Amino acid sequence: MVAYLEACLEEAPDDAALLAKALGDIARARGMVQLAKDTGLTREGLYKALSKDGNPRLGTVLKVMRALGLKFTAQAA
Repeated sequence: MVAYLEACLEEAPDDAALLAKALGDIARARGMVQLAKDTGLTREGLYKALSKDGNPRLGTVLKVMRALGLKFTAQAA
């Protein structure tokens, strides 16, 4: 998961849609029903937000990352 997200961010660091799609790919692989339970969000809402055309709110991204066991961190460019 981490390597996939890092590769997406390295390839296109300003492409929010690519990050959302990558999170969606990981979420579907892990199971969207369980992710919905873990985040408190609806399954349908997660599918929509984490699609290639989705535009999730930062709060949604943070909830999904936390539920997947990932941590959002910052570092100097």
